[in-house]
Amino acid sequence: MKRKRNLIKEYFQSWITNDPKCIENMFDNNVVYIECYGPIYKGKEQILKWFNNWNKKGKVLIWDIKDIKKKDSKYFVEWYFKCRYEGNENGFDGISIIEFNKNNKIKSVKEFQSKAEHYYPYE
Repeated sequence: MKRKRNLIKEYFQSWITNDPKCIENMFDNNVVYIECYGPIYKGKEQILKWFNNWNKKGKVLIWDIKDIKKKDSKYFVEWYFKCRYEGNENGFDGISIIEFNKNNKIKSVKEFQSKAEHYYPYE
């Protein structure tokens, strides 16, 4: 379990350092990645293309992991993400559901996002 947690942390860090080797090494060839705002990438080749194209226009400034929980073969990763993309800064909270195959390769990622600015309407 510790190995998979470390792989998750390494993956998040690879976006900050713009290092695609992590994707090449830790994703299953047939991985499915669903981003929180709609796009779906099928296969490691598409994820690498997305990673490289995104990093030409953007920079991940922060991708902090708040917590990691495990249930069966799934890891639930709570995080905060902030980036600059095409000159605009944006940040939000999110959760990723990450599954590994029997060879410790990531076989699926599903992301969900929430606004980072929270408030108490009745206080």
